[in-house]
Amino acid sequence: MSNLIKPPIWYWIVSVFYLLWNGMGVNQYLQQAYNTETYRSQYTAEQLEAAANMPSWIMGAFAIAVFFAFLGSILLLLRKKFAYIMALVALIAVIAQMSYLFFATQPTSLILPITVLVLSVLFMWFSKHAMKKQWIG
Repeated sequence: MSNLIKPPIWYWIVSVFYLLWNGMGVNQYLQQAYNTETYRSQYTAEQLEAAANMPSWIMGAFAIAVFFAFLGSILLLLRKKFAYIMALVALIAVIAQMSYLFFATQPTSLILPITVLVLSVLFMWFSKHAMKKQWIG
């Protein structure tokens, strides 16, 4: 870490934001995977039925997206360049998951899926930018 350049304060702010955002993603995945009361209370019976009938690879992509992104966020805070690989894998999983959502279903709202996709792209870009700037290594 001695060859690394000290990152600006906004690096830490963005990294903590991603940790919190991705932590919420992990929580949402676990709520859905375990079909908790909290999860069920957020959706209508039709939405729950649609979610229950999704292909298993969608839940797999969801799991990969949130856990890789969360670990990538931790690696950013530890200033490790492997954060970029984690963010890239998470982005690929998000694209797979959202492709199904956009093309095979009729989402009731596009706000959250688009936000997830945009933040995933930015997370990957941010981690790559941090490598270029030698803030992580």
